[in-house]
Amino acid sequence: MFRLATALLSLTLATAALAQSKTEKELRQGLKGNEKGYGVAGCGLGSMAFGAQPGAIQIIAATTNGILGNQTFGITSGTSNCGAGALAQGTRDFVEANRQVLAKDVARGEGESIGALTIINGCADSRAVGAALQARFPAIFPSERATDAAVADAILETLRGDASLACAGG
Repeated sequence: MFRLATALLSLTLATAALAQSKTEKELRQGLKGNEKGYGVAGCGLGSMAFGAQPGAIQIIAATTNGILGNQTFGITSGTSNCGAGALAQGTRDFVEANRQVLAKDVARGEGESIGALTIINGCADSRAVGAALQARFPAIFPSERATDAAVADAILETLRGDASLACAGG
C-alpha cells in the first residue's frame, strides 16, 4: 500500500512539474489545438473523464491513467481516446514497406507477410488470417492506385471485423 501511495505521489508531482514547465499561454494553445480531446495528461481513462480541461484537473487525469494502468493499453490498442493505436500504426507501416509482397501473399492466402501481420495484430492463427484476407482481396486491393493507407485500413477492417480471428485490436 505504501508503494502505491509513493508511486501516486511521484506521478502527481511529475505531472505537476510538466504542467508548470509550459507557460499558461502555451498550455492554453496546446489544449485548444488538441483535436483528440485530451490535455497534458495524455490519452486514457483520465482524458475520457476530464477531457482537455486546463489546470490541476490534468493531475487528476494523469493519476487516473496511472492508477488504472490504462494509458499503455489505450496507446497500443487505439482505445481510451488514444487514436489509431500501435497495432494499427504497425499495420500501416508494414503495408507501406511490404505492399507488393503482401499483395501476392494475400492473393494466395498464405506467406510470410501474412504471418507478420498476424503477429503485428496479435491474431490467433495465421492460416485463418490468410483465408480472411484472401476472401476480401478485391476490397483490400481494389486497384494498383489504391493508397497504402486505404489498403491498411481495409486489412484492419477485415481483422477487426472477424471475431473468430481473435486479433488484439478487434
